Amino acid sequence: MKVIIKKDYLDLSKEASNLIELEIKNNPKLVLGLATGSTPLGTYKELIKKHIECGLDFSEITTFNLDEYLDICHDDSNSYHYFMYENFFNHININSENIYIPNGKPENVEDYCKNYDNKIQELGGIDLQILGIGENGHIGFNEPNSEELYLGTHITDLTESTIKANARFFNSMEEVPKKAITMGLGSIMKSKKIILLASGKKKAQIIKKLLSYNAISTKIPASILLLHPNITIILDEEAATV
Repeated sequence: MKVIIKKDYLDLSKEASNLIELEIKNNPKLVLGLATGSTPLGTYKELIKKHIECGLDFSEITTFNLDEYLDICHDDSNSYHYFMYENFFNHININSENIYIPNGKPENVEDYCKNYDNKIQELGGIDLQILGIGENGHIGFNEPNSEELYLGTHITDLTESTIKANARFFNSMEEVPKKAITMGLGSIMKSKKIILLASGKKKAQIIKKLLSYNAISTKIPASILLLHPNITIILDEEAATV
């Protein structure tokens, strides 16, 4: 595990984008796992800048997103599908056929989840997975659980703390989805490389817990990352101080 501490969010975003740029240049057909939420937004902006100003080429890149809210349409402004196109895909030269985002309204949930994982494996697995981390230690929408965590893509109930954290993106608490479809921890751990991003004081406590932990716990889903052979954690100073 490698931990990089940058001064602020902008420097964190630049560092992450530099690492992703290097991976793309080393492998123009990179399979890239992507996250949503506010943390990776700066990284996406920096990658867009690299594309526009330096010609960073995404034409042969394939992307898989971690998750999507359940029972939400692609064109809903609160969907992760909409988020990714508005904040990233519409601004780079990626082939739309190479973009995979979980469907929030699958006809057959069980088959769809299996097919999503199978598609990742068909393409050789994820070369580089970008992750954020929730204040409760979730990655993707793999929420803390007292008994078990899922390996493959699945439907999950969102915890009260996650629903409250996501409420800032909606007009009211009632509108916040209570379920999501997410890659499982097994799917994430199969990634060849992982970059975990954390920014701000609100993430400091969980980062301290993660970095000082000496066990794997279902109550801290991100703790499974301690087993990964190639993970880089990028923090800003606020997230690194407790």
